Amino acid sequence: MTVAPERLIRIGEVARGAGVSVRAVRYYEQQGLLVPDRSPAGHRLYRQDAISRVRFFQQMFAAGLTSRNIAELLPCWEAGHTDADQRAMLRIEREHIQAKINNLQAARDRLDEVITITKAHP
Repeated sequence: MTVAPERLIRIGEVARGAGVSVRAVRYYEQQGLLVPDRSPAGHRLYRQDAISRVRFFQQMFAAGLTSRNIAELLPCWEAGHTDADQRAMLRIEREHIQAKINNLQAARDRLDEVITITKAHP
């Protein structure tokens, strides 16, 4: 049985599929987070999983991680397992995210208080 070669996609397809700009995809390349193949004409070609990787990058950036932190996470993502140092780093990043969530929830609760005490009276 022959396995069909994986279909490669162009940068615009990655960007559309992940909901980002082509410029963002190029940025991820510059940061060493994505490595495309090249067509004979020099066009960037990506594996299908580039879309899910870019979504992962977006989530991690939104959580406050740097491209360096994300680069450190990629071996975990790709291998599907971690060593003790990687798990320690992951726990630290998780704690940072949880602290941000707690701060956002506190801000939301304060806004709810202001809304409650400032309801318009007819």
